[in-house]
Amino acid sequence: MNEFLKMDIFFFVTTVVVIVLGIFSVFVLVRLERVLKNIEHISEQVSLESDTIREDLAEMRKDIKRGKGHIRSLFSFFGKLFD
Repeated sequence: MNEFLKMDIFFFVTTVVVIVLGIFSVFVLVRLERVLKNIEHISEQVSLESDTIREDLAEMRKDIKRGKGHIRSLFSFFGKLFD
């Protein structure tokens, strides 16, 4: 077989492999971007909920310090959690 024909076959096969790997890499990067966006959304939701819980706990502490009633403030706290 001629050396130039072997080089043409090698470059053709290499080109096909590079194109296939490029398409696969783009697919993986698109999927990774979607996963990272979902993780970011979940972390934002957790942050918002933790702020809400922190505010509810601060309100419950104030109620207890004012002597409004321990059990009543506890029930109102748990009621706010499930709203």
